[in-house]
Amino acid sequence: MGKFKIYLISSFLLGMILCSCGEEDLSNESVFNESTTQQTDFDRWLLSNYTYPYNIAFKYKMQDIESSKSHQLVPASPDKCIAIAKLLKYVWIEAYDEVQGIHFIRSYSPKVIHLIGSGGYDSSNSTLLGTAESGMKITLYDVNGLNPDDVSTEQLQRYMKTIFHEFSHILHQNKNYPPEFDEISHSDYVGDDWSESTETLEIAKSKGFVSRYARKETNEDFVEMIAIFVVYGQDNWDSLLESSGPEGAEKINQKFEIIKQYLNNLWSLDIYELQRVFENRLASINSLDLKNL
Repeated sequence: MGKFKIYLISSFLLGMILCSCGEEDLSNESVFNESTTQQTDFDRWLLSNYTYPYNIAFKYKMQDIESSKSHQLVPASPDKCIAIAKLLKYVWIEAYDEVQGIHFIRSYSPKVIHLIGSGGYDSSNSTLLGTAESGMKITLYDVNGLNPDDVSTEQLQRYMKTIFHEFSHILHQNKNYPPEFDEISHSDYVGDDWSESTETLEIAKSKGFVSRYARKETNEDFVEMIAIFVVYGQDNWDSLLESSGPEGAEKINQKFEIIKQYLNNLWSLDIYELQRVFENRLASINSLDLKNL
């Protein structure tokens, strides 16, 4: 009896639906909002300079799905995004193209570059400047801090240090470095306490680290060394070693030797050549038009 009632009710509902459909024509208008944003000249430039040659989606309109939910964030201004996109291509991507050939960035670049206008501010004492997610995405923060009319070497080095830092994460996520690197400073990593006021740069260098942040953990130590060596140049590197004291300099040199061999053996990449090419490009940024596409 129970099944009979169910079949009877189902038949009644089906009849009502068919009757309704017969009496009223369906609308051709979709109930879903499929509005799309019209492409700008900048969008087309990004397709030609990032997406088509390198398979990189360059996202400059801040999207919730791409953004950190644990930080207070501000979107990037379009004029700053144009300047950053041109600078990244010239100083970072094309530097690797010159040293390794275009296949290198094509093969190992992040599939998404996402720009955020502000730094990643949270309740701690640190400000997030960049992240790399499993080799798939690099998010670059504080884009609104760039002045396209007057890009200083110091300002550009800060952005480029972040991008070389994050890209180096992608390299070791694809091919890990030797475990011997971990052992050199194993007892001196401090985790999130690296940002405490008592953990000064002088202490970090004396223990064999090139920055305070390098003391967080071994992966950060590894990529900080690559980024600082390439972006800030040989003179700065020599001064850093001299100010680290004998014990600190010895540990830095031990770790750098592992990095040099790692890049050469696993990636056929000469870090000295990369440093030279980057330095030449950094010196010629005034020739770039950062406003017009």
